[in-house]
Amino acid sequence: MTARRFQVEIEWDPDDHVWVTYVPALGHLSTYGDTREEALAQTREAVLGYLEAAATSSLPVPDEHQLDIVEIEVALP
Repeated sequence: MTARRFQVEIEWDPDDHVWVTYVPALGHLSTYGDTREEALAQTREAVLGYLEAAATSSLPVPDEHQLDIVEIEVALP
């Protein structure tokens, strides 16, 4: 079995009280869960579904790209 790695952004949504994930390489595929672990498990299932649908439809799957998260400072007026 072959494995692929994808970078996943994960953040807490204080309004909905859930962890939200995004997979930038797959068009920001997104899912959520009540815990970080549940959100990541849902993400694995969603990525697998995406890859299976792409294979069935002969659609290309984009190569993973490096994601950099940087912090900037903004001076308030």
